[in-house]
Amino acid sequence: QPSGNMVVDIGGGTTDVAVLSMGDIVTASSIKVAGDKFDAAIMKYIKDKYKLLIGERTSEDIKMKIGSVDPQGARQEEIDIRGRDMVSGLPLTVTIHSREVRDALWEPVASIVMSAKTVLERTPPELSADIIDRGVILTGGGALLHGLDQLLMDELKVPVLIAEDPMHCVVKGTGIMLDNLDKMTRRK
Repeated sequence: QPSGNMVVDIGGGTTDVAVLSMGDIVTASSIKVAGDKFDAAIMKYIKDKYKLLIGERTSEDIKMKIGSVDPQGARQEEIDIRGRDMVSGLPLTVTIHSREVRDALWEPVASIVMSAKTVLERTPPELSADIIDRGVILTGGGALLHGLDQLLMDELKVPVLIAEDPMHCVVKGTGIMLDNLDKMTRRK
């Protein structure tokens, strides 16, 4: 019996959004906005606001420790970061607040929300009803960004659930497919 499932996979380089039914993709979208763009957006924000150069590792650290896109702004945390002052060229430490990270991440996260909305709008009505019942599954490392599930829930007006072990879902699924290759049939 056909039923629709929607998955949003936010990886390192791309975000893939798909509605699946009967083992096939009904509608999908892939955009080159994901974890790497999140890190770049944080680096740019800190460079523009504080005239401070930081590396990718520091940016990812900020994202993981105090990063948030929670629409209610529930996360109120700070972190001290070190980088090179663009004016003096010397090392400098500044304190970054989670609301600043939310501002920095707004543009790339808005692209992901728009992609998910577009896929949902192109989904046949009978499958949309299933998605309203079952919700959207959020997976990939980007799924761990604080508040992203709530933001998508608010924007898409459907339940959003974070997959169990989102960092490894894709590789585990690929392993299951490879174990069952003999059962796979090719559709024409």
